[in-house]
Amino acid sequence: MPLLNLGILAHVDAGKTSLTERLLHTAGVIDEIGSVDAGSTTTDTLALERRRGITIKSAVVSFPLDGIAVNLIDTPGHPDFIAEVERVLGVLDGAVLVVSAVEGVQAQTRVLMRTLRRLRIPTLVFVNKIDRRGARDTAVLGQMAQRLAVPLVPMGTAAGLGTRAARFLPGLGPAALDALADQDDGLLAAYLDGGVPESRLRRALAAQTRSASVHPVYFGSAITGAGVPELVDGIERLLPTAAGDPDGPLSGTVFKVERGPAGEKVAYARLFSGTLRVRDRVPFGDGREDTGTGGHGRRHTTTGREGRGTDGRVTDLSVFDHGTDTRADSAGAGRIVKVWGLGGIRIGDALGTPGRSYEHHFAPPTLETVVVPGPGTDRRSLHLALTQLAEQDPLIGVRHDELRGETSVSLYGEVQKEVVQATLADEYGLHVTFRETTTLCIERPVGTGHAVEFNKKDANPFLATVGLRVDPAPPGSGVAFRLEVELGAMPYAFFKAVEDTVRETLGQGLHGWQVTDCTVAMTHSGYSPRQSHAHQGFDKSMSSTGYDFRGLTPLVLVEALRRAGTLVHEPVHRFRLEAPADTLGALLPVLARLGAVPETTGTHGAACVLEGTVPAARVHALEQRLPGLTRGEGELETAFDHYAPVTRGTVPERPRTDHNPLNRKEYLLNVTRRVGE
Repeated sequence: MPLLNLGILAHVDAGKTSLTERLLHTAGVIDEIGSVDAGSTTTDTLALERRRGITIKSAVVSFPLDGIAVNLIDTPGHPDFIAEVERVLGVLDGAVLVVSAVEGVQAQTRVLMRTLRRLRIPTLVFVNKIDRRGARDTAVLGQMAQRLAVPLVPMGTAAGLGTRAARFLPGLGPAALDALADQDDGLLAAYLDGGVPESRLRRALAAQTRSASVHPVYFGSAITGAGVPELVDGIERLLPTAAGDPDGPLSGTVFKVERGPAGEKVAYARLFSGTLRVRDRVPFGDGREDTGTGGHGRRHTTTGREGRGTDGRVTDLSVFDHGTDTRADSAGAGRIVKVWGLGGIRIGDALGTPGRSYEHHFAPPTLETVVVPGPGTDRRSLHLALTQLAEQDPLIGVRHDELRGETSVSLYGEVQKEVVQATLADEYGLHVTFRETTTLCIERPVGTGHAVEFNKKDANPFLATVGLRVDPAPPGSGVAFRLEVELGAMPYAFFKAVEDTVRETLGQGLHGWQVTDCTVAMTHSGYSPRQSHAHQGFDKSMSSTGYDFRGLTPLVLVEALRRAGTLVHEPVHRFRLEAPADTLGALLPVLARLGAVPETTGTHGAACVLEGTVPAARVHALEQRLPGLTRGEGELETAFDHYAPVTRGTVPERPRTDHNPLNRKEYLLNVTRRVGE
């Protein structure tokens, strides 16, 4: 039976999980529809999800339709958990974007639709909650056309809005023909010649939906079931099924990792090609962007071996079928599988032959907080627990400061902080609090800098020669490492030690922030060949080891960075602010004091609409001031847009957690002491 891997996406509280329950009930997978409020839904399995009534982790559940089998992936709606959504996008064949008929288009709706369009994922839109008081149909449709700016095809109209009797009346009207004809010149010509048969209209609808050119819109209610049968019909008839050759080379992508009851890693993967079998030895490794570059660039190397690669034997396998996951001996292309036995597996890894690369579609985390252990909480246990949480969410970075005995985590928002706190308590028995949340900046080189230290010359205490040049690269390009020396000039392990240490050292620039958007070239290399004495073993005092290159590289790199110079950049959000027009005079001075830059001003009835940019560090203050400035009528949308140089106040500094290669004497004392321990 053909397979469809379907994502359900929405802004928070749009009714996404309730729609998932209704779809499972309609397909006969569950006998009773679960309630988000009661904590009885199928896909919200975490205790915290049931308590909070929000989806935190993506979940997979399968159900059959008349002609296809659907793997449905329920994703979080809260923007703090956007990383969960990000990982799912790369494994989807199609999506349903849920919009509330009451709240209409939200900031998260716009972020999601922009991403779905960029990735060309065929998407249906379901306007939910037509039974709720305040529900709107044509107004929300107009809002979507204006705010989402995408071609929409209304699949019918709603009747009885705001009542339990609200229902969906299917039918393609003139608006559908207009939207489809805009994308199809032949259809437009046929329309002008005298009319378009409905059969041709529906063929065009299917073709344009599958190519992500248009987006059919359904109205309904997940609670009452109105409009859901029509949505199910659209899922089956309009979205493309999974492609892939089960006899081809194995190729898959890992989009989720969790730990089983015994602490073992369990990987969720989408198979794009080939067949995976129990007891297969499977290669896996980096198929993603390097999260060590702030989520902004792909990892590059010219040393002959790109990224991390290893293999493992599949000890168990399960597939999703009829509402649950069941053990299987094998699974073919198109399937979503759970895999046991791959101990070193990470989110974003490619299984078998690298196919689709894992990419970051959303902004990286821009906030950071120090985790403070509570009474009786062991610091080592806390660090281990946080490291395991970061395994499951690679966009949450864990940073350990040995000198201060502190561990910090990078986050998207305050709700995510609460979830980390509750997860540590519930799953690990560790009680923590947090310090004040701070903004995460980055550093970018502003010029070119070169430094070199030679083996056995000057004050170089390491048996190694390392020369490095740092060049700025375009914003968003990440970090690239390349060789300007012959690969055979010394053992490969020494080159690898230099590259790995370069990437690690760039985690803390001249001001302590992560350095990105640069190219580091190795310009000089040299080593002392292996030496030994008669009747004795290897003499480390006369022969280069990896330690020499790992020890010397930070000193050379930070000197190159000094000569290049770096500029600290802060995250900047794009904002859209709608408020009564007569409050504009009070708003503009406050926006100026917060560093916000309005770029466009418009009117929408009696309201004014401002769009522009604001430093991420000032967003919270703007949110707090807005109600008082706008009589409680102001609406603010913000989303990460870019990094910009810090131009106000003092340059922010971040405490270092390494051996501080900025201070040569301190660094050498620390490294020497560590080696002697």
